[in-house]
Amino acid sequence: MKSDKSGNHNIIYVERGEKVMKTLTAYCTDNGIHNGKVSGIGAVKDIEIGAFDVSQKGYVRKNIEEIMELVSFQGNITLKDDQPFIHAHATLGTHDLDIKGGHMFECTVAVVGEFIITELDTGITRKLDESIGLATMCKE
Repeated sequence: MKSDKSGNHNIIYVERGEKVMKTLTAYCTDNGIHNGKVSGIGAVKDIEIGAFDVSQKGYVRKNIEEIMELVSFQGNITLKDDQPFIHAHATLGTHDLDIKGGHMFECTVAVVGEFIITELDTGITRKLDESIGLATMCKE
């Protein structure tokens, strides 16, 4: 990973072979980022995405091994159990230009991974909302 910073904007280049969510979360931990927004593009592989099933209160997960374009990666950063937590969704494109998308659990950079984290000065955290089955945003 390589990075640079301008004001509250962090430019992060996740290198080939690095895990995106693990790398971005470690960056947040190492730099004291508790709240923010994250966006990115690139090309990734070994992807685990999902969609939340409300009736089951859990995620349907899908693994994709092939290299796909990371067309859009959008998310937020909050504290969950006193640790930075990235909640992100991704749109992925195939070489046939078909699109898949969902909640991003993890992926590995196959070619490039270019991300921007914008720090926000808030006190938003996450706590389990048992009626939904997810840790949701809250203000303490």
